Amino acid sequence: MIKHGNQPWQKYIKNKQTLTNKVKQSIDMDTHKKHGFWHRYFFSLDHKDIGFQYLLTAMFMAAFGGFFVYVFRYNLAFGPNDIPLYGDLAAKQYNQLVTNHGAIMIFWVGMPILLAVIGNFLIPIMIGTDDMAFPTLNKISYWIFLLSCVVLLLGFMMPTGAFGGGWTMYPPLSVSDFGYNNPNTTFWSNFFTGNTFFLLAVALEFVSMLMGGINFVVTTLNKRAKGMTLMRLPIVVWMVNIANLLFMFSVGPLIAGAFMLLMDILVGTGFFDAYRGGDPILWQHLFWFFGHPEVYVLLLPSIGAVGEIISTFSRKPLFGYKMVILMVLIAAILSLVVWAHHQFVSGIDPGAANIFSLLTIIISIPFAGMVLSYLGTLWNGDIKLEIPMLWALGMLATFTFFGGFTGLHLGSNVFDIYAHDTYFVIAHFHYTLFPTVFLGGFAAFYYWYPKFSGKMMNKTLGLIHFWGTFIFFNTIFIPLFWLGLQGQHRRIYNYSQWNDLLMQPEHIMARQIATVSLIFLLLVQFVFLFNFFYSLKKGKKASKNPWHANTLEWQTDSPPSHGNFNPYPIVQRWPYDYNHPDKELDYCPQTES
Repeated sequence: MIKHGNQPWQKYIKNKQTLTNKVKQSIDMDTHKKHGFWHRYFFSLDHKDIGFQYLLTAMFMAAFGGFFVYVFRYNLAFGPNDIPLYGDLAAKQYNQLVTNHGAIMIFWVGMPILLAVIGNFLIPIMIGTDDMAFPTLNKISYWIFLLSCVVLLLGFMMPTGAFGGGWTMYPPLSVSDFGYNNPNTTFWSNFFTGNTFFLLAVALEFVSMLMGGINFVVTTLNKRAKGMTLMRLPIVVWMVNIANLLFMFSVGPLIAGAFMLLMDILVGTGFFDAYRGGDPILWQHLFWFFGHPEVYVLLLPSIGAVGEIISTFSRKPLFGYKMVILMVLIAAILSLVVWAHHQFVSGIDPGAANIFSLLTIIISIPFAGMVLSYLGTLWNGDIKLEIPMLWALGMLATFTFFGGFTGLHLGSNVFDIYAHDTYFVIAHFHYTLFPTVFLGGFAAFYYWYPKFSGKMMNKTLGLIHFWGTFIFFNTIFIPLFWLGLQGQHRRIYNYSQWNDLLMQPEHIMARQIATVSLIFLLLVQFVFLFNFFYSLKKGKKASKNPWHANTLEWQTDSPPSHGNFNPYPIVQRWPYDYNHPDKELDYCPQTES
């Protein structure tokens, strides 16, 4: 008789199961046990710690971007000499600061805050799980992002200085002198240039965001709590995941183009250099096929956070939840076919220009639907103007009325031919991105700060920060709309060199108003920094659910412990049951039956 209990294969399975349990236990302990300062802020695998690392790094890079814009705006208003805290500004330095300000604010502030910070902080805790699907990959993505910051700043130390050809990296400005202006140029002399380091930094940042995006999507699809169906996900989780998918689908051609551009710089291949038979317009197509969807990659997480806030502080269900998701998906697809409206003056065929103009105007329809959904949520709501709500309403108003409406003007190829490369475009671009990154970002920050810090921010300082930012932001860029319509072109270092180029007193005054407003805008951010760090130490202790919201993060401790939940939640309803007729309170958590 065979004694199956003594068979070698049974011992092997038993030993394998024991080993598997030990490995799983080790991973769980490493992921969720409490660590000291050094491990937590440099080597932690916890999604909340990694989100905080992204936040601090993005704030550090924002300081560079803010200082750069102060220097070149001061130069435009008061001249290039004796700029306080800087000194004299040369034309080459002006181009370098303008280029790196734009790149930093988009790639090293906007993307990490709206994708990495919001995604890391919110996705696991809002879907009711302990962490990301791949905690180690999450950590690696942050370290690659940090490396990209270092590489970008090292570009300023190169013999040629930082790259100054514009954040869009258009050839021939982004191509080196390899092969014709300087026949003795070598591979390594071309490598150690601002051009190469700028390109490598962007590539590393993209790798980081791709790794994080894959993690977010896999986590959302595979680690949701019991009962958390896709139609019970908070709107911000939907928005972050759609933004990441859009980034993945659009960035491929630019990565290929970036490799080709790098070869142009290092070995003189000539893909984009017309001198060597290349096509510089090809780069524009590759860049803007990614560049225009990138606007929506930044917008969607921000407008998702605004949706959470508006529903909470209106005490009403989010109006048209499923329709909002459908409209976002339609807008994401349309964003992939409108890129050439950035190229109306680059020699594009007039017939093609008409098609892209029509598509650009059509894409405004789903976004108008989202805005109407939020207005429907506000309608007849019990509106509470808490600090996060002020930021959310400010974002919605400025993005819609200034960013959105002026986008319709620039979407017309007839108007764009006049306004292209003027300060009208600069004002439009900033009314699109500043409300998205900063007004929407601050709305999210003030809303979820009590949850992840365990403290309440000072309300008076929050009001000063909001009104100062909102007022000075508008007094910077409204004058720039007017200057653009007057014909003031961008990328001019010193207007005083041409006496007939908008040097009348009213034009000089408009530039000075914009610059002084910028200085006050930057100063107001120190109020935020003080409030941020002061509240961490001495702020009023936050309860689990200070805003009386429904989503899962408000059902756990403030701040959440390692692992987020104990026990894991079971979801019973969608996240926006406010003022439910069958409930005594005006909110109903997702875990309540």
